[in-house]
Amino acid sequence: MPQRVLVIDDDPSLRFTLEAVLTDAGLTVEMADGGAAGLAAFEAHGAAVVLTDLAMPGVDGMQVLQQIRAQDPSVPVLMLTAHGSERVAVSAMKAGAYDYLPKPFDPDELVLAVKRGIETRELRLQNARLRTEAQLGRTIVAESPAMRRVLDMVARVAPKDVTVLFSGESGSGKDVMATALHAHSRRADKAFIRFNAAAIPSELAEAELFGHTKGAFTGAQQARLGYFQQADKGTLFIDEIGELPLAIQAKILRALQSGEVQQVGGKTETVDVRLVVATNRDLAADVKAGKFREDLYYRLNVVPIRIPPLRERAEDIEPFVRTFVRQYSERYGMGQVEIEPALIDTMKAQPWPGNVRDLENTVARLLALAPDDKLTLALWRSLAEPRPAERTSGSGSLASGDPGPSHPLRARVEAFERAIIAEQFEASGKNQSETARRLGVSRPALIEKLHKYGLIER
Repeated sequence: MPQRVLVIDDDPSLRFTLEAVLTDAGLTVEMADGGAAGLAAFEAHGAAVVLTDLAMPGVDGMQVLQQIRAQDPSVPVLMLTAHGSERVAVSAMKAGAYDYLPKPFDPDELVLAVKRGIETRELRLQNARLRTEAQLGRTIVAESPAMRRVLDMVARVAPKDVTVLFSGESGSGKDVMATALHAHSRRADKAFIRFNAAAIPSELAEAELFGHTKGAFTGAQQARLGYFQQADKGTLFIDEIGELPLAIQAKILRALQSGEVQQVGGKTETVDVRLVVATNRDLAADVKAGKFREDLYYRLNVVPIRIPPLRERAEDIEPFVRTFVRQYSERYGMGQVEIEPALIDTMKAQPWPGNVRDLENTVARLLALAPDDKLTLALWRSLAEPRPAERTSGSGSLASGDPGPSHPLRARVEAFERAIIAEQFEASGKNQSETARRLGVSRPALIEKLHKYGLIER
């Protein structure tokens, strides 16, 4: 994406010169004729670097610096200062300015300073991205223009401490972007608490979110802090918020309006929590249908960010495939895996109804069943429609005459199965009934697998 430089100066001739110098250097430039206009432009479009005059009528350069630092501290602010204003420039540096340039400026020095500022912001964003990937244990892929726009929006809104609503299909990566938002925020060193509203029965959701006292209900043998209290000074991410009943929605609205939460059977407490939510539902339609509170919807929808489905971001498919191949080949004890280009091309043309999660499971399955260290289009097609000799009998055993997989292949298959079960078990908050529902198996069958793979104790 082009690196936008926002230039703020009340002198028309100087603005013309600055625009010409920076445009000739290959930069995208937006001009503003004063501090107020510059702040409005930054609010509307953001910027990679801000270059502002120090002395301006009305909103001066110091006020511009303070406002931009408050909105997005990752954006470097360079100050243009008149001769003899060095002392003020030093004060600006102490207040967080990236650099200052005295007038008259040297065009080459100006371009160099701006490009250094852009590189600095890229490093800041990269560090935040690495923190996010460390928390997730996975790589963030955003090669497509659609996902680059999403990441840019996340980076811009993260420091502003407002409520954000992520929408998108299941498996599109809403949880990844919520984690990225926290990593870019001023609360990055505080708790990031996740709650999946679809993974827990609605009658238990209130106690999970707001906590409970000892004896508040049957089975409450000791007091427990809720997710709101655990996220105090940090971020609470509620996934699939549209699944929550209206009564709990009312309590969430109260927490947003006043910061007050009430334990089940207990007292009211005040918390400082940034709320980030996600849904795969059409909440506006749910409001009209009476399934979601209208007042809460508008409180949550301060900054809506749509995560596009994978079919709208084909450029991301190949890097996703290579990332998953690297992860699962290491897990399965495989060597360097070769991927046939025709397989990548075919994958790019698929609709992927389950989005990134669907693609990941497919790659893991291909690796688990590959006869060698190659992923080919022929393998993909052979697995899409099982041959008669590969079909299972009604009892679930291998077809008659099939000697079964070799030990290395069996190990890969079991590693694949364990990975899928572990993923869904974790995603459901270790709720066995919900995990069984997601996997389409009975709860006793799931428990046996959980024991087998050491995911729970016997």
